Amino acid sequence: MGKLDGKVALVTGGSRGIGAAIAKRLAEDGANVAITYTKGKEAAETVVKEIEKTGRKALAIQADAADAEAVKAAVDKTVAALGRLDVLVNNAGMAVAKKFEDTTLEELDRLVNVNLRGTFVATQAALKHMKKDGRIVNIGSCVGERLLTPGLVPYSATKGAVKMFTQGLSREVGGRGITVNNVQPGPIDTDLNPAGGDWATPQKAVTALNRYGTVQEVAALVSFVASPEASYITGANLTVDGGTNA
Repeated sequence: MGKLDGKVALVTGGSRGIGAAIAKRLAEDGANVAITYTKGKEAAETVVKEIEKTGRKALAIQADAADAEAVKAAVDKTVAALGRLDVLVNNAGMAVAKKFEDTTLEELDRLVNVNLRGTFVATQAALKHMKKDGRIVNIGSCVGERLLTPGLVPYSATKGAVKMFTQGLSREVGGRGITVNNVQPGPIDTDLNPAGGDWATPQKAVTALNRYGTVQEVAALVSFVASPEASYITGANLTVDGGTNA
């Protein structure tokens, strides 16, 4: 028996990196899982196959987080295919690593639409289906609280907004028995931010543990927050950053 047996989860941006690790961990703990992806159908299908090997049901849905109608449709498709929706993980996100003065208006719009508006839209759609003991887990960032790395000003602003969205929404839906929490990763080894990449040295230097984290370490916290064990945790910003913000 897994702690998420009988639950259905939707993980946005679940075809790679942190999102894929979260989807697989939720399945390992008993949930049937749908994921969304923007590009990379093959990677999304690989995640589905790995989940199905555990005996759980899985579904991949193409939906750009910036496309409101596609996001809403993904929520409805999840419920239609898997029967219900208990857990929403708003993981889809993007970053533009450059000086603020050099950032274009198009890049700013994309950051807001994916990181913030996409989270709003998915959450609104999910709340129409969620019942008591529902879980909304937002994937923010440690830079949403404290920015030590130059070149991420707009990104950190969107993640700071996710932090406040989490806190405010937790009070609105708490009476329904739904929790809302924000998991804030620090430097995590992914293909977008590899531990051996150009930005790795300064990021690792500001951690207390002097290393990058793994996607599995983020997924473990998400799975806990999504579980019945975390029923009295809501409106929390839980940082998984190796002590970056210590």
